[in-house]
Amino acid sequence: MSDWKWLIGYGYSWRFFVRVVSKAFALFAIANLIFAISDPLPFIGRISIYNWLVPGRDRLPYWESNESYNLGLNSIEAMFSSHKISQPKKADEYRVIVVGDSSVWGILLKNSDTLTGNLNKAKIKIGNKTLAAYNIGHPVMSITKDLMLMEYALNYQPDLVVWLVTLEAMPYSKQLDAPLAQNNAVRVRSLIRRFDLKLDVNDTRFVVPDFWGRTIIGQRRPLADWWRLQLYGIDWAATGIDQVNGSYTPRSNDLEADVTWQGFNEKQGFQAGDIAIDVLSAGHKLAGQIPMLVINEPIFVADGRNSNIRYNFWYPKWAYDDYRELMVQTSEHENWKYVDLWDSIAPQNFTDSPVHLNASGSQQLSVLAGQIIHDYVNNKPS
Repeated sequence: MSDWKWLIGYGYSWRFFVRVVSKAFALFAIANLIFAISDPLPFIGRISIYNWLVPGRDRLPYWESNESYNLGLNSIEAMFSSHKISQPKKADEYRVIVVGDSSVWGILLKNSDTLTGNLNKAKIKIGNKTLAAYNIGHPVMSITKDLMLMEYALNYQPDLVVWLVTLEAMPYSKQLDAPLAQNNAVRVRSLIRRFDLKLDVNDTRFVVPDFWGRTIIGQRRPLADWWRLQLYGIDWAATGIDQVNGSYTPRSNDLEADVTWQGFNEKQGFQAGDIAIDVLSAGHKLAGQIPMLVINEPIFVADGRNSNIRYNFWYPKWAYDDYRELMVQTSEHENWKYVDLWDSIAPQNFTDSPVHLNASGSQQLSVLAGQIIHDYVNNKPS
């Protein structure tokens, strides 16, 4: 009691304290109400220290560990605002966005050794411009997640879209497994409705905050993530570290005898309508007049136990072969530019998954992709 008694001597009373606390609670409640109604997170996400106070990142935020100056978050605005792509486009720049899964993002690779890093080092000439590749890949297999990121990236005036795909990212059951897709329900639902995708807008995996969840209290984690991303910018600028590449478990060379894939068997097979090729079609429609190149990315081909019936621990041979044939047929029918590089990289250049490459494999892929891009762009019909 003696701790606050001295305040009474200055003319304060219990009523004063009650009024102050009541006003504070009222202001806090009003602030939460306004926050929930106005949804300012997209605006806040666009506020960034990157690309002016510190350099922009080479890839979208994802990795998180004690040693890496990075984190995973769900704000598309904050992710792109921290990325180099949000810089103004240069007059002599041929801007290419490269979309895909963790292989494009570059698991276990330095930024300079990713596909985009190698493409930029090559300084490929497109007419009188120099190719500038931007890494818009993001881990977790889902081409719907890729489509969502591509839609936003189109705001940055790309001259070409390069989309690396693989069968494991195309089952309908996996499209909404990506947390980034689940936590951006408005964006994904809009794409589903706009392009009549074979996905459920009421899927229970979507994260849809209620009113309380939209308040400052409910959104404290996204706000904290945005703030942490800004703080990490200082260390990112000093070190360039956004991923710590330690030891890993190599991809399996000895395989199980099971030859089913995602509930399908060889006798039953599957058709184009059984996998999310409609999402690829939506991507071409989104791009509009911007040319798009679809690449079936390289995979690890095992030579160990049961390699006569499986390519790797993801793919029975029949399933992957059927997928490749469907992609060729669809691309020819739709007049897509499609290139199949499935077996272009030697098995020893894969690391911990059937699509993750080491630095040497990534460099080899960039040479192939760079030549394909050069030839496609310089020879494409006007």
